[in-house]
Amino acid sequence: MAERFGGRYSPEGRPDGGKAAPPAYEAARVNPVGARANMMFLPPVALAFASLGAGATGLVTGLAGAGIWAAGAVVLREGLKAEAEYHARKIARRPALPRKYLAAMLAAIGTGLAALTHGGGLIEGALFAIAGGGLHIAAFGGDPMRAKGLEHVDAFQQDRVARVVDEAEEYLAAMAEAARRAGDRGVEARVEGFQTTARKLIRTVEDDPRDLTAARKYLGVYLMGARDAAMRFADIYSRSRDARAKSDFLALLDDLESSFGKKTETLLIDANSDLQIEIDVLRDRLSREGVVLDRQAD
Repeated sequence: MAERFGGRYSPEGRPDGGKAAPPAYEAARVNPVGARANMMFLPPVALAFASLGAGATGLVTGLAGAGIWAAGAVVLREGLKAEAEYHARKIARRPALPRKYLAAMLAAIGTGLAALTHGGGLIEGALFAIAGGGLHIAAFGGDPMRAKGLEHVDAFQQDRVARVVDEAEEYLAAMAEAARRAGDRGVEARVEGFQTTARKLIRTVEDDPRDLTAARKYLGVYLMGARDAAMRFADIYSRSRDARAKSDFLALLDDLESSFGKKTETLLIDANSDLQIEIDVLRDRLSREGVVLDRQAD
């Protein structure tokens, strides 16, 4: 499918010296769902076709196994995405639903039903199910089953940060979905740029959870408002292609990106100030103990 060129000097570009979009590779994410996971949709298709000539019992058993197998492939995709999000964050709660283990269980059931479809007994089907589930876990691994955080931050504060970050990511995902629904490549790219800036603030809060109080309004109220605005814009623009609505929405994104960027810079400056205070206090204590420091190394 052809795509409109969206460079700086394109008709929809910014030759007037406006704020340039961030590089395409900035904060780029590799899709965690690879070819191996996509190939898990092939066995259900093969089983469904193979069961067509297996009689009434074999047909029902085969189609049930194919459906369960396909459901396991879908659950596996979601589990891989959740695992990638878990590893991308410094503070994260363990998944509420262990999707990869659930996918392995569904694959095991589908494998057992496939064996029964082709004349295997219950014992043979059970053995195939155990083998299928074990191979699934060996191929894709299991879910992270414990929360992840920073050693110097208490569990209560880490849980607060994790909840706020989860909520913020849901708002950003809803914005991206609304931009796709609007059907405008320029808007999609602009929303992606704002997501990059917002995630910088999220990562800053994760690095120092003490910043949560100062940033909570941005990651909660402001992002919720941005999501609602994106959804309303998508409703209007998908029907009428209203240029005024697009202009207003892009201006809102510019304001939000500037505000989020300034807040991130402020938090980083405060963090540097806190570090300098700790260094000065430590030096003062060392000097009282008679330790002389060479300040030329600063």
